[in-house]
Amino acid sequence: MNDRLPHEKGFHVSWDQIHRDGRALAWRLDGLGPDNGAWRAVVGITRGGLVPAMIVSRELDIRTVDTISVKSYNHQTQTAPHVIKAPQAELMGDGTGILVVDDLVDSGKTLELVRKLYPKAHFATVYAKPSGRPQVDTYITEVSQDTWIFFPWDMALQYVEPYRGKD
Repeated sequence: MNDRLPHEKGFHVSWDQIHRDGRALAWRLDGLGPDNGAWRAVVGITRGGLVPAMIVSRELDIRTVDTISVKSYNHQTQTAPHVIKAPQAELMGDGTGILVVDDLVDSGKTLELVRKLYPKAHFATVYAKPSGRPQVDTYITEVSQDTWIFFPWDMALQYVEPYRGKD
């Protein structure tokens, strides 16, 4: 039995790390687009995908950037995903030439929903968990399913008890 809290098997990502990993994602995606290696646009899945989408769009010099807002969490509780804001329909089409970027694929439910809407888009995440891995085309780092990733936009510095508790 595992009595650990989510933060006790956490993967803490700093601003520097997300920037390095976002650039690594861009390098991996460079030249993979259908238009002589180029992408028509980047679509970030809000909110977590906004930072890596910005980094990828900057590194690959993609000026057309849009968002799709999918809600699938209430704090740390996962719920059924649903779109609350779609990107421009005339931009998206079936997704051909579109690079959809998110910070993490966890269960894969969010990407599964977006992939149904834009089946020919290319899906890229910075981090991937095993359950969601089949939904992503390109990623940088895989972590175990029971690891909670702490992103810098969700964090504040504070004291944390040692892993083995108090002495």
